[in-house]
Amino acid sequence: MNLTTKQKQYLKGLAHDLKPVVMLGQHGLTEGVLAEIDSALNHHELIKVKVSAADRETKKLIVDAIVRETKAVQVQVMGNVLTLFRPSEEKKIHIPK
Repeated sequence: MNLTTKQKQYLKGLAHDLKPVVMLGQHGLTEGVLAEIDSALNHHELIKVKVSAADRETKKLIVDAIVRETKAVQVQVMGNVLTLFRPSEEKKIHIPK
């Protein structure tokens, strides 16, 4: 799923007041963390994930892995916070065309 710039801006506005739902700890990206992200996406559609990494390259690799494994769309990465969107079957968020 690809989002236009307008759609990403809309989702960024919705995500502005959200707090990170999942936080990666010292063990990094594990199966349990991926399962929790997947569950949160099914329930909320739009979530924030706090990614603590030592450097930019590691953070980028972790973000890419999360996006690939969850089949979500990366809306934004700001600092250590990743914003993800994946529509669920119940369509809670209606994004503009």
